[in-house]
Amino acid sequence: MTTLVLASQSPARLQTLRNAGIEPVVIVSGVDESQLDGLPPAELALGLADLKCAAVVPQAPAGSLVLGCDSVLELDGRPLGKPHTPQEAVRRWRAMRGRSGVLVTGHALADTATGATVSRTAATTVHFADLSDAEIAAYVDTGEPLHVAGAFTVDGLGGAFVTGIEGDHHNVVGVSLPLVRTLAAELGHQWTALWAPR
Repeated sequence: MTTLVLASQSPARLQTLRNAGIEPVVIVSGVDESQLDGLPPAELALGLADLKCAAVVPQAPAGSLVLGCDSVLELDGRPLGKPHTPQEAVRRWRAMRGRSGVLVTGHALADTATGATVSRTAATTVHFADLSDAEIAAYVDTGEPLHVAGAFTVDGLGGAFVTGIEGDHHNVVGVSLPLVRTLAAELGHQWTALWAPR
């Protein structure tokens, strides 16, 4: 069995990996995400994933794989990360409702045994319901949208406000399982070797 280290504090990423049979070691990167402001969405997501992965590699157990991820929602060509404030979350939802955006997640996977790293983005189109102002206010009041990329979840309270997804559903939650499997294979590791003993 190969140990996977998740360089992220995201509970949704952790749960997605656990549901897929993997029990990752979590080491939070502590990377300052503002240092890459101004990049286009895909470059931003990939750059932050690379930074998070690189920051955690020195702390990771020998022989483990380290996975760094970062997600942004692309709307009108601009990257939208976590809104952080209720005012910003409301503003975003007024712009998003009844429209579609592209959720881009950067993935960087490093092999601590060889020093090799592979990284790539996954992109999934998300269609949003046409929410009323009252629904937006109620959703923002829960606090859920403040701390997630694009101000929504598909696996939480926000699920009712997503009318459709084109592409990998797991990518919208924050980690594309098919892409991680591909990246692991490129580093010479079988996906099934990451599964925790049953």
